[in-house]
Amino acid sequence: MLDVRDLRVEFPMRRGTLTALDGVSFSIAPGEVLGVVGESGAGKSITGLAIIGLLEPPGRIAGGEVRLEGERIDNLPADELRKLRGRRIGVIFQDPLTSLNPLYTIGRQIEETIVTHLPMGETQARERALALLREVGIPGAEARYEHYPHQFSGGMRQRVVIALALAAEPRLLIADEPTTALDVSIQAQIIALLKRLAAERGAAVMLITHDMGVIAETAHRVAVMYAGRIVELGSVREVIHAPRHPYTVGLMGSIPRIAARKGRLVQIDGAMPRLNAIPRGCAFNPRCPRRFARCLVERPDLLPAGTSFAACWLHAAA
Repeated sequence: MLDVRDLRVEFPMRRGTLTALDGVSFSIAPGEVLGVVGESGAGKSITGLAIIGLLEPPGRIAGGEVRLEGERIDNLPADELRKLRGRRIGVIFQDPLTSLNPLYTIGRQIEETIVTHLPMGETQARERALALLREVGIPGAEARYEHYPHQFSGGMRQRVVIALALAAEPRLLIADEPTTALDVSIQAQIIALLKRLAAERGAAVMLITHDMGVIAETAHRVAVMYAGRIVELGSVREVIHAPRHPYTVGLMGSIPRIAARKGRLVQIDGAMPRLNAIPRGCAFNPRCPRRFARCLVERPDLLPAGTSFAACWLHAAA
């Protein structure tokens, strides 16, 4: 459904060019949920924005390609991309208030999206909008149809945003931190909803988050990002229970476990490098407890590591 190859995103600045993404490659199949995880600044959201053509200037795609159902979309004109968003690609942002117009009822906003992208009249669009609100779990959809965004709770607003993203039956859904601001009980409901949508509609879902609990419950595969690159890619079970990259090992070790009796959690020393100070060799080498000489001078690509792939020289053939 989605195929990203060697994606490179740059931000030209007065003192040089900053590389936000460097050679990012992955694919998502129909009905699959791909979780994208990493620390703040790893490049998760930039990847999503690049795919849908919403990079803020001076950001630009400087290399690679993005294909949706085999069709290249990263080089489309702005007007063509605008038609693509909403129709073939749905987007769920972290803060639902930034996605909803406070001056219009939620019913009108969903109707407008449907009429814009699908060959439907107002009556049909209203029926479809009400069906979507019921599908995402809005109680009393007919009554809430004429309500404004401020009249909904955070969890209900996020459900409205999901209904808006699904209005034109997109083939790809990009969800950027869709559960971050929600209560745990509401998170569980949103997670269940995303899983059901992928399974029943056959849509591909790119789930961007820093919450490994959400990934464990929702995703089929995981892409772990660090400093603008994917450092590990594999199934949820493998990445969580048998991580292959030292960075992923640190991420997994920092998650509290109910059954564990350890006094302290694992801590990854140091911090993510700034874009203008990416170290030579492997970007993780200043923080890596297992680095050796090659890590300091040569940057690894994704290498086979069991059933996963890891950008780490520990897995290079002898």
